[in-house]
Amino acid sequence: MPVTYRREWQDGFGARGWKLDIAIGDEFVIASTAYTGGNIPTSVLIHDIVDHYLCGFGLSGHRDEAMALIQLRERTGTDIEPDYAQMVDEDVARGLINGEPLEEFLPSDLAQQLPAQGTSTERMRALRERIGEQTLRQRLIARFFELGEQGRQRAQQAWQRLGLDYAKRPAIALALQHLLERADACWMLEQDIAAMHGQFVITPTRCRLEMDGQTWKENLQSGQ
Repeated sequence: MPVTYRREWQDGFGARGWKLDIAIGDEFVIASTAYTGGNIPTSVLIHDIVDHYLCGFGLSGHRDEAMALIQLRERTGTDIEPDYAQMVDEDVARGLINGEPLEEFLPSDLAQQLPAQGTSTERMRALRERIGEQTLRQRLIARFFELGEQGRQRAQQAWQRLGLDYAKRPAIALALQHLLERADACWMLEQDIAAMHGQFVITPTRCRLEMDGQTWKENLQSGQ
C-alpha cells in the first residue's frame, strides 16, 4: 500500500501527516497524524488501511464509512453510534451525501417521500418537516448501521483474496500502528523530513514499512 508523508500538506488544512496514495487528490480525505485519539488504539491512517482499503471499501463515501466503522467496532470494541450521529447531523440531514445519489443512500420508504424537485438540501428539509426532526435522525442513524452490516461479507472476501487472515485484523492494525509511530518519531520528526514516499507491506506473519531505504518491521504474534 503506497503511502506518502509530508511536513505540510497543501490541501487547505496545512496539516503534517500521512496519506495513502490512493487518497491524494481526494478532498474528503485529510492527512492523518501517526497518533491515536480517545479510546481507539489506532490512528485514522490505520483505520483507512485496515477497515477501508483491505476490506475493499472506498475511503470517503458515506456508505463506505458506514461499512468501515462496523469493521472498526469489531476489531476495537468502540461505540460507533456517535460517529454515525455526527455524519447524520453534519451531512446527511442536510442532503450532503458523498459517493452516491441521495435517493440511493436513504431507506426506500424515505426516498419515496422526497419531493421530486429542489436541491438535496431543500428535499431533505422537506422530508424533515414531513416526518419530524427526531424521527428522521433516528431513521438515518439506523440506516448507517444497516448499510454498515451489509459490508461484512464483502470485507471478509476482500481479505481472503489478499491471502490474509480476517481474524487477525486487530493484530495487523496494532502492528501497523507501531510501525507508523516508530517511523514518524525516529525518522520524520528527528530528521525533519519535508516529504517522503514509501509503502506498507503486510504478509501473514509480518508487517513492514519501507520509506526511502529505511525499513521498520513488526512480527505478528502467534495466536493473534
